[in-house]
Amino acid sequence: MDDSYSVKVGEDFDFKLSKDTISSLDLIKTGEKSYHLLKNGISYHLKILDSDFNRGTYTLSVNGTEFETSIQTPLDDLIQKMGFAVNAGKNIDSISAPMPGLILDILVEEGQEVNEEDQLLILEAMKMENIITSPRSGVIKTVSVSKGEAVDKKQLLIEFQ
Repeated sequence: MDDSYSVKVGEDFDFKLSKDTISSLDLIKTGEKSYHLLKNGISYHLKILDSDFNRGTYTLSVNGTEFETSIQTPLDDLIQKMGFAVNAGKNIDSISAPMPGLILDILVEEGQEVNEEDQLLILEAMKMENIITSPRSGVIKTVSVSKGEAVDKKQLLIEFQ
């Protein structure tokens, strides 16, 4: 799986950023949602005005100009390439591992009521932490894995009532 992030800014700009490129940025956090970036000797003041992490959409201010952006992670790209449709999971009764990995954390328990896009668990795969979110609202029937467990692709993780 490619480790680069697909970034779209408005309707005009699409580009990919590798993990190495991101980690080499001269970027300093200056506030809760503000940053300073120095790129090719030019100073940029960035502020996150609005964000929807689960959808990967952000409204950013760069030197006072607002931009609508969307970011697709390598996992998002893989899911799209596999042909899974966005919002196709409304009637899903269970969640299986999209790839082999290690369960780092379980954020829900049996009997818990969850909403669509609530975080359910964290799966580490290929040195990346992937947050598995709920495809629909419902009640957790069973959690079939435990923290620290290695899982195989398509292994049952969570069932809904």
